[in-house]
Amino acid sequence: MEGIKHSMVHVNGINMHIAEKGEGPVVLFLHGFPELWYSWRHQIVGLAAKGYRAIAPDLRGYGDTDAPPSVNSYTVLHIVGDLVALIDSLGIDQVFLVGHDWGAVIAWYFCLFRPDRIKALVNMSVTFRPRHPSRKPVESLRAMLGEDYYICRFQEPGVAEMEFASVGTAAMIKKFLTIRATGALRVPKETGFGGSFPAPDTLPSWLSEEDINYYAKKFEEKGFTGGLNYYRALDLVYIDAYAPNTLNVIEGPIAWRNWELTAAWTGVQVKVPVKFIVGDQDLTYTTPGVKEYIHGGGFKRDVPFLEELVVMEGVGHFINQEKPDEVTAHTYDFIQKF
Repeated sequence: MEGIKHSMVHVNGINMHIAEKGEGPVVLFLHGFPELWYSWRHQIVGLAAKGYRAIAPDLRGYGDTDAPPSVNSYTVLHIVGDLVALIDSLGIDQVFLVGHDWGAVIAWYFCLFRPDRIKALVNMSVTFRPRHPSRKPVESLRAMLGEDYYICRFQEPGVAEMEFASVGTAAMIKKFLTIRATGALRVPKETGFGGSFPAPDTLPSWLSEEDINYYAKKFEEKGFTGGLNYYRALDLVYIDAYAPNTLNVIEGPIAWRNWELTAAWTGVQVKVPVKFIVGDQDLTYTTPGVKEYIHGGGFKRDVPFLEELVVMEGVGHFINQEKPDEVTAHTYDFIQKF
């Protein structure tokens, strides 16, 4: 695709697939769920044309990158470790970082853990949310938004995968990428993912059947479990090897919860230059409490070097694909200052 080259790099004990184009300062793109490097295809070409080396990996668990079988291997420390190892292996000291959805979450953590490696951050859709010192993320979501909230529904291993399989991989990709739901996304067990947020009869102009087929092929090969494990590592549960029909919370020395592992960063601010972009029809923006956090001073308190905030009118969640030229321009306009 337009001169994008592909390679495999061994990082942090796994083989990672990267797509890249261009020469110059490095821009590292991080995708979300259920996506791939391919979500950044337009920005890779656009930023390369402006004199940057644009690199987009398939993150751990996705696409042509390895997918370790254990949920324990999907903490934010693992994912950020992969990315630090990636830029080390390429001989890169610092990068401009660009994230969306889960890629945005990982980008916030990257900036918390290794701000020395980041020149500036352009993040989309998902705001930084500081670690609560006494309340785990999924517990909080369950209390605020209910058991049917989609992240809560993702928690039990195998359940979402079975529902996705019953719908079909291409159909699920189409449902996710075209979602226009606002507010908290709830998926009642009675209707399941197949009966919730139906896909439109006609694809939007920014998404083709060729695009759907590319994603579907990769998820058919790899499955969805790797991507879902990011959610499951928030408050980790596992299947007991001695009682496989029971669900247990991991306790003791093998507790690999993001919430527990990031205790040392409680209260730490994100202190790199940041531009944040979100669509006003994005379900992350319209989830209760998010607008108040963004516009009421909380976001700026936690991200003191937040320099630019862009709310794009009439745009949904998959903003980098829905408005590719605008996102490329917003990204370039910010990073070219540094």
